[in-house]
Amino acid sequence: MSFSKKVAFHTLGCKVNQYETESIKNQLIKRGYEEVPFEDKSDIYIINSCTVTSIADRKTRNMLRRAKKINPDAKVIVTGCYAQTNSREILEIEDVDFVIDNKNKSNIVNFVGAIEDISFEREKNGNIFQEKEYQEYEFATLREMTRAYVKIQDGCNHFCSYCKIPFARGKSRSRKKENILKEIEKLVEDGFKEVILIGIDLSAYGEDFKEKDNFESLLEEILKIKDLKRVRIGSVYPDKITDRFVELFKNKNLMPHLHISLQSCDDTVLKNMRRNYGSSLIRESLLKLKSKIKNMEFTADVIVGFPKEDEIMFQNTHDVIKEIEFSGLHIFQYSDREGTIASNMDGKVDAKTKKQRADRLDSLKQEMLIESRKKYLEKNLEVLVEEEKDGEYFGYSQNYLRVKFKSDEKELINKLINIKIKCVENNVLIGEKEM
Repeated sequence: MSFSKKVAFHTLGCKVNQYETESIKNQLIKRGYEEVPFEDKSDIYIINSCTVTSIADRKTRNMLRRAKKINPDAKVIVTGCYAQTNSREILEIEDVDFVIDNKNKSNIVNFVGAIEDISFEREKNGNIFQEKEYQEYEFATLREMTRAYVKIQDGCNHFCSYCKIPFARGKSRSRKKENILKEIEKLVEDGFKEVILIGIDLSAYGEDFKEKDNFESLLEEILKIKDLKRVRIGSVYPDKITDRFVELFKNKNLMPHLHISLQSCDDTVLKNMRRNYGSSLIRESLLKLKSKIKNMEFTADVIVGFPKEDEIMFQNTHDVIKEIEFSGLHIFQYSDREGTIASNMDGKVDAKTKKQRADRLDSLKQEMLIESRKKYLEKNLEVLVEEEKDGEYFGYSQNYLRVKFKSDEKELINKLINIKIKCVENNVLIGEKEM
């Protein structure tokens, strides 16, 4: 087969997946491949899959079928979390040529080269739990607008009863501190003012090293980097918000926003999820952080309709979320994931009830979106400007609220601007540039 070396990508799921796709893309471009949009005719299509929900699985299957429709002669490669956990299932789909698991993902550029030259086995799938050390991704920096994502960790040791991610990503593995610091220093040299730390379980950082380290000590080192203005944390578990962690937020360069892996605020549901804490810890840790750190905001993931969740349990979750007041929520209706403990639990909640609970939580979300933003009226927020459209500038505040303002000035992109908030429109803060 003759190749013109065109390659197209589609990434599903989290920023970690996006970060890894960026590495694959950059390596292939370096070797002479041309990236084209996924909807264009390409020689190779690479789908980096997610398996957090059944919807994610379905989206993967839809994308690989779409690739073959665009070019029936193309080679379609599936990698990522769905490829790790369900490789044989994927191979049964005639539109798939190759399945490459997470264990081999960082080396996918060599597999792509092999397609052209030799007979190539259709499946590369090993035991992800054999991975003991963090795998570096060459040329992996994920840049988005004026921010850059830095992966510091992979894998998860929690084995929550509903989740397939440990089976897709393996046990927690931490990236060497010197490599993290080197990447961030290079980003600062390139003009980036903000970095976002990402991983599957950030708070587990360093626990796998022979000489035990921790996430807090890494943060302390990152915050010392000269000319780095903003450090943002991707996601944490509520039980990792220690006193030392709270103290770090007194550094003005650590952004006062956290995305919380919440899922539930009911003790029984949390126990059934195999979380090792209860609702009182959630309340205490998040409210303490809010009370100590100015303008602290939280967003969170929540699952409704978990097996055995009754009306009282749901209401407990609803009430704690309302008390804490989140600036955003990602609401998921529980779905069975093959091979998980929860999939075999009795007490399944029917689809109608799950939707009703999701709708009620969404109503609360809308109320909180308004209230969380109204309190900044007539106050000043520092905004990192990301884009401009017809004289209107957009960016994010320190606590991750979207802000819009008008200005006749040019070249404000990637600058930190003080904005006085005047009103709220469609959950966006509208302000004026301070003179």
